[in-house]
Amino acid sequence: MAEEDYGIFVDWNQMGDLANSSGPTKVDCKDLKEFKQMARQGYWAKNHKLRAQVYQQLIKAVPCRTVTPDAEVYRDIMGNSATKKSSSQIPLPEFVDGNPVPPYCLKVEAVASAHQIINCLAGQFPDISHCPALPAITSLLLHFSKDEAQCFEHVSRMLACNEPGKRLVDQTFLAYESSCMTFGDLANKYCAPAHKLIVATAQDVLEVYSDWQRWVLGDLPFSHIVRVLDVYLVEGYKILYRVGIALLKFYRKHKAGGQGGQGNQQPQDSSKIRADIQAFVKGIASTVTPEKLLEKAFSIRLLSRKEITLLQLTNEKSLQQKGITVKQKRRNVQLALNPDTFSSEIVSAKEMRDIWSWIPERFALCQPQLLFTTSTHGCSLNRFYSHCEGYEPTLLLIRTTDGDVCGAFLSTDWEERKRGGNKLSFFGTGECFVFRLKPEMERYEWVVIRHPELASSIKTQDQQETVSSEGQNADNNSLQQPDKPAGDLSPFLSARHFNLNSKNTSMFMAGNFDSIIVGGGDGNALYIDSELNHGRTSKCATFDNPPLCAESFQVSLLEVWGFQDAMAS
Repeated sequence: MAEEDYGIFVDWNQMGDLANSSGPTKVDCKDLKEFKQMARQGYWAKNHKLRAQVYQQLIKAVPCRTVTPDAEVYRDIMGNSATKKSSSQIPLPEFVDGNPVPPYCLKVEAVASAHQIINCLAGQFPDISHCPALPAITSLLLHFSKDEAQCFEHVSRMLACNEPGKRLVDQTFLAYESSCMTFGDLANKYCAPAHKLIVATAQDVLEVYSDWQRWVLGDLPFSHIVRVLDVYLVEGYKILYRVGIALLKFYRKHKAGGQGGQGNQQPQDSSKIRADIQAFVKGIASTVTPEKLLEKAFSIRLLSRKEITLLQLTNEKSLQQKGITVKQKRRNVQLALNPDTFSSEIVSAKEMRDIWSWIPERFALCQPQLLFTTSTHGCSLNRFYSHCEGYEPTLLLIRTTDGDVCGAFLSTDWEERKRGGNKLSFFGTGECFVFRLKPEMERYEWVVIRHPELASSIKTQDQQETVSSEGQNADNNSLQQPDKPAGDLSPFLSARHFNLNSKNTSMFMAGNFDSIIVGGGDGNALYIDSELNHGRTSKCATFDNPPLCAESFQVSLLEVWGFQDAMAS
């Protein structure tokens, strides 16, 4: 039944079982770890009043700017609430990007209250330029507020949070767009089958992922989002990523079950895929309980706040460099290879699209640019270097005389090899990976991604690794780290961020006058001689890969591709 103090905005007839409060009536816990566990287990999930009191306690504890608007500010501004208009007469601010207030079992007049609160927030936070999540957050907190003024204060504190390293709500287009790119990076890493499905079926992957926050804050049924909110207010922004990835996993399972597998996958207009995911999330209650959703979200191992933060910062920097800091009409260039202009003698346009789905999301606006090919430039390592230097990252493709195709994504400019003088010294970052396309497609990432116990988050002195010109590692093998500014490094995967306990797990790429090498430690993933004619491949510690083709092979054709900024004039 309705609670006297915390339910005046709720349409209890829509609440179902949530209308019947039961369970504990108070929370007596000071330990944050224990509190986090209680939130995940839904300790206050069956008592509306207790949940409201817990939310109030959590939001009051959020560190805020010195001057943060409170309930009294709202009352002073709004005056007599009886004069307010209906929701249809109060348009929402432009910064919500057209997102409506989700009804979330609220009374009709409560939706009008949410509109009024959001417009008041817009006046008090003039620095907000893009905040699509605000309608959903306001609607949710209105559920658990005594009046509009209290809801206004709670949302204000979330917007004014100034705790270093903590963020609750994106408030600029730059932050929001970089979160979409970060979600793509995380989806690629933590739910590769679902990501591959999106790549195969959507013309613009980034456009699909631009909805990820709305899946969670907007499309989820109230019974599910309120359980997410329990944990979000305790643990912060990373919970949204976890739940978004869990939803993507369930969507992929739903599509596989409905089509008896992935079947015939032809790229479709991205808006159709977006609508399909939205419909699935809105109807998820028929197949997935709130508990099952959270269980899936928290079963994603090794996803850390540090990883998210570093990816977010790097993606923000990438957008800033492209001049994308305000909302503009999206250009559908993600993986949109034009078969009329794309020409490779090694891979088809479809195969290149598949490879593009593996690369970091911040290169989404880039097109492949052929830098070097042995069919045109000849079999010369010097010409290889002269055509590839100055480009970062690059994609190496090799076709053998047996017809096998393999290659590597290389994160760092080949010019870095000169830091080692005449020695063959390893450089690069953990974003490097190796792969094979034929006879079957498989990618092999840095071993630390799959086994993070090999690394700890402690910076150490640079270590140098020297190998013989034949590609065999010296006995004293530790990586030479280029002394680059932190802003120039790739994100969390940069080896500089880790103290590597294993000597052989960070040998990414190396080159000198008579060979190039990718991967090291008890062998090399790829070794190519100075004539770009003969190669070897074997298991190596850096990527923990099997041989990518015949262990000793002849190069039929070698290509190097760069990443051309499609937004550049």
